[in-house]
Amino acid sequence: MPTWNDYKAQATARGALAFELYVAVSTPAKGPEDLRAVLPEHLAYIAQLEKDGVLAFSGPLSDETGGQMEGMGMMVLRAGSIDEARAFAANDPMHTTGTRTFVLRKWLVNEGGLTVNVRLSGQSVTLE
Repeated sequence: MPTWNDYKAQATARGALAFELYVAVSTPAKGPEDLRAVLPEHLAYIAQLEKDGVLAFSGPLSDETGGQMEGMGMMVLRAGSIDEARAFAANDPMHTTGTRTFVLRKWLVNEGGLTVNVRLSGQSVTLE
């Protein structure tokens, strides 16, 4: 089985982006009322991570059917190491209060695309 660095080198050699990010998947450890109580602090923390350039993406996850929300969430973080990313995730008020637990993984972004549409006169931005 190749190491992380072996796989990254192989991805780079074949022309893939090989951009490292970190993904924290957060799972409820307490009830919905506890999640709602911590939500304002959590959202302020997420906003600060975004302002600091640490947060790439964040938001809730559905259940497996895509129809129900179960309180799970995901953060995609920019960090210099897995330890730094772990500290960012661990300092989320949802995690410091024990309201949620998280699993952290390093993610090697290789393929895909993103389109940003900016309408100047309409003062709108859409992401596709």
